[in-house]
This record gives sequence, structure tokens and C-alpha cells, in this order.
Amino acid sequence: MGNSEIVRALRNMDDRDDIPQDLCEQMLKYVPMPEEKAMLDEHGHELDQMARADRYLYEMSRIVHYEERLKALCFKKKFVERVTDVKLKTNSVNKASKEIYRSKRLKKLLEIILAFGNFMNRGQRGNAVGFKVTSLNKIADTKSSSDSGVTLLHYLMETCERKFSDVLKIHSDLEHVREAAKVNMTELEKDLHILRIGFKDLEKELEFHRSRPRDAGDKFLHVVSEFIKTVALNLSEVEDAFQDMKQWYERACKLFGEDAKAMQPEEFFGIFDQFLVAAAEAKMDNDNYKKKQEEEKRKAKAEIERRKKVGKGSK
Repeated sequence: MGNSEIVRALRNMDDRDDIPQDLCEQMLKYVPMPEEKAMLDEHGHELDQMARADRYLYEMSRIVHYEERLKALCFKKKFVERVTDVKLKTNSVNKASKEIYRSKRLKKLLEIILAFGNFMNRGQRGNAVGFKVTSLNKIADTKSSSDSGVTLLHYLMETCERKFSDVLKIHSDLEHVREAAKVNMTELEKDLHILRIGFKDLEKELEFHRSRPRDAGDKFLHVVSEFIKTVALNLSEVEDAFQDMKQWYERACKLFGEDAKAMQPEEFFGIFDQFLVAAAEAKMDNDNYKKKQEEEKRKAKAEIERRKKVGKGSK
């Protein structure tokens, strides 16, 4: 794009998407400083002799509130991506928190695990009334004394299959845990803060343009006046969803004796996600072991039948 095309696109707030998002971000890195602008103004009469970069900076600096306009344009280009990302992450943590809080199968499974622990620690630390959720995945590390390939988790899955088969459907209760385990609350709050700041900057720049004579061909007021309505609506929805999510996340953490302020969703839900993956693998191991045993029994039975036939044939 030539300088005149960039200027035209900026005055139109790029209503035809001529400026790619990455170019817009690069342009923000090279906004002329006040002292650079003053120096360029001094040599404005030497435009034809200017280096290409200096001429670009000079022509951009002719645009009123160039930096503010460019920031508004970059915010506009990234808004849908940013707000969608915040909504998806907020929604994932919200749903996962409700699933963890409400799941009867999870509560039953934890009761069984507690009973296992009390039985194994009888006479030592038995009769515990609960355990830290952070110790949940130690079950997969507790190996059998007779077979190192078998863990307490394998036995837990076998017991559930025999006596508490409904508990094995727990995956369907916790569908959003994996996505929630990818969310860092601190980063999510930063992303939301960027949306808030961008909205305030838009309001401020709109007021500036409303307070001055309108330049012919400048579409900033028209484009941004419409865009800011979309921003306000989406930001309001995100703020409400975020507060609801935080409340549910705090409830879920409190239910397991954890402090929501000290434990990130990626850690909290990561514990459950890791356990569900390990539990599924342990169940698969059990199923494969049973199939192997059944196959060995079938082969042994077939061998016995074969020997009987051979014996009868030799008489």
C-alpha cells in the first residue's frame, strides 16, 4: 500500500479492510514521537527529498490524532477475536465449576476413594473425613506390591465396575473440565481489562471528534459511533458472565476446601482432568486384561478339546 492509500484507509477507518491486522499493529510501533513530528514539520517543504521512511512518518503525522485513531482501528480489528476468546474461556470455567459442584457421580467416587484410603490406613491415619483434592492423582502412583504394573486406580476402576457402575459415567458429568483446565484467571482478567481500556479510549476519542469541525471524507465519527454500540453490548455481557463465573468457581473451590484466589482454574480443573484421563486409561487396561484372560481361557479350552479328539482317534 502507498502512503496515500494508507491515509485514505485511516480516514475511512478502513471500512474496506485494506489494512491487515498485523500491519496495523506494526504501524503502532512506528508512531512518530513529538520531537520527531516537530523535526519533520520543519522539513515539510523538502518532501520530495525526504527518505521513504521519513516521508511515510510525515504524511501519517498530518492526520489529526494519528496515534489515537490507529489505536482505535487496531482495537476494532481485534475486538471480535478478543471478546470471543474471553467469552469462551469464561463460559468454560463457569460450566466446569457448575459440573464439579453438582456432580453426584463425582461425590460418590470421592466417597469410594476416601473409603479406600481409610481401609489402607487403618490403625494409622484411618477414619479421615476427607482429603485434599491435590492428592487425588496420587492414586495412580500407588502401585501393587505383587505387580508394579497395577495401581490402586486399576483396583478402584474394577471395584466401581462391579459395584458402582454408574460412577463410571462421570466423564459425561464433567464435559467442560478439560477446556477449563486451559484457563489462567490472571490472564483472563488482563484480557478483560484490555477490553475495558479499549472501550474507554474509544469513548474519549469520540468526544474529541465530536468537539471539533468535521473534516470532509473523515468517517471516524460514523464508523466508531456504530462500533462502540457493539462494544458496549458485548462488554456488558462479558462483565456479567465473568462475575457469575467467579462466583461459581469460588463455590466449586470452597466445596473442596480450596481457596479460589490461591488456585488457578488451570490447576484446579487440571487435577480433575488428569484424574479422568488416568481413570479412563486404567479402565482400558482392565478391559484389555480381561480380554486377554478370556482369550487365554478360550485357547486352553480349544486345546483340551483338540487333545480329546486326538485321543479318541488313536484308539
